[in-house]
Amino acid sequence: MTALSGHEPQIKISIPAAASRLLGALRRAGFEAYVVGGCVRDSLLGRTPGDWDICTSARPEQVRTVFSAYRQILTGEKHGTVAVIVGGTPYEITTYRVDGQYHDSRHPDAVQFVPQVQPDLARRDFTINAMAYAPGEGLIDLYGGRSDLHACLMRCVGDPEERFAEDALRILRAVRLAAQLDFALEEATERAALDMRQSIQNISAERIYTELDKLLAAPAAGKVLSRYGRILAGAVPEIEPCIGCTQPGRWHCYDVWQHTAVAVELLDVAGMDDKNARILRWSVFLHDLAKPECRTIGPDGAAHFPGHNQAGSKMARSILLRLKAPTYLVESASALVAIHDGALPSDDAGILNMLNRYGAAFLQRLCRLKLADLAAHARNAGVMQREQQVRAFEGRMLELSATACYTVGQLAVNGASLMDAGIAPGPAVGKALNTLLRAVMEGRLPNEKAALLAALEKEGLL
Repeated sequence: MTALSGHEPQIKISIPAAASRLLGALRRAGFEAYVVGGCVRDSLLGRTPGDWDICTSARPEQVRTVFSAYRQILTGEKHGTVAVIVGGTPYEITTYRVDGQYHDSRHPDAVQFVPQVQPDLARRDFTINAMAYAPGEGLIDLYGGRSDLHACLMRCVGDPEERFAEDALRILRAVRLAAQLDFALEEATERAALDMRQSIQNISAERIYTELDKLLAAPAAGKVLSRYGRILAGAVPEIEPCIGCTQPGRWHCYDVWQHTAVAVELLDVAGMDDKNARILRWSVFLHDLAKPECRTIGPDGAAHFPGHNQAGSKMARSILLRLKAPTYLVESASALVAIHDGALPSDDAGILNMLNRYGAAFLQRLCRLKLADLAAHARNAGVMQREQQVRAFEGRMLELSATACYTVGQLAVNGASLMDAGIAPGPAVGKALNTLLRAVMEGRLPNEKAALLAALEKEGLL
């Protein structure tokens, strides 16, 4: 190809054998071909790419011919993409193209295939995603993507307002990538994202949820929430009242939104599987969003937020349902928010009651939420005492969950044994089991069959 401004032949990237094979096949057939986008970005950052996408001068029908011996997925062919399956892994091969008008803030009305890579790179979202590479040719970087990588900047290709008008999801993607890479938004890109944040509402709820979910799991999530809360309010409007909502008094040192951002940053999900970690991240993100509507100022000038647990639970449920989040996340996160600021018992009977009601896994999540919440408070003796109480509760709760009886199913008797002892089938059986469970959890009876039956006989229930 003709030498381009932004062509850096000295740059070397290691490409997997399968992707290299596909590039080679296209080039031997007389076409241009490059790996492009996120795989180039991640390789230059020293990260392991998740996908290897290829762009080419070959039109879709020509790609199909070149790879006729391979299984193909053609669902994206209308927009120039043929997925070629190599070793069970799909590799998307997309014809150079320029996009037509966008009328839905998401998809172009039409695409036009072009023979050169330059206009294809010009249509891409961010400079760090607008780089292409081929072995033997090096890096094609027409928009300063490598420089922005070094500067840790998210910058739109060309006019950011035009890029965001084409696809409003790019606003959220910019913030999400900033969280994943620990980057900042370039000034003009940030300004356009803020000005155009309302257009995020034109995007499907599922896509908004996916971007937010990835953001919350990212290493720099807390920093990005703190910095770009007003942009994110385009996706979750309930954020806006939290920004600048002060919390005077001895417990807090941040406004509601900055407190939330710090709590997300300090949340510990070590040892959690993906499902439990997701529940925790969203619970921390949502836990105080109802505070502005519940805020009062006492005679001492301190802020109080009566009822924000319950109001927050309803708000969390509403937000997650609106985003079409998984049902388990809706139920678990709203339940955690409902009790996140409540007192924890210190006695065994109280702890067993909570185990009976919520289960050990839920209570572990609750403790992690409480500790993240407290870590984002003012650092004083009262806060540290609360942290100690949470840790003491968690330790004892885990001990009891492994050794104690706190469910009917753990009793030394069951419905069959009670009926064998003389209780008539029906509601009386369940009532008797619950009575015995209560006595065992309160320490009034040992969990032994003889003792349990003797207690029922003494009460005249046998």
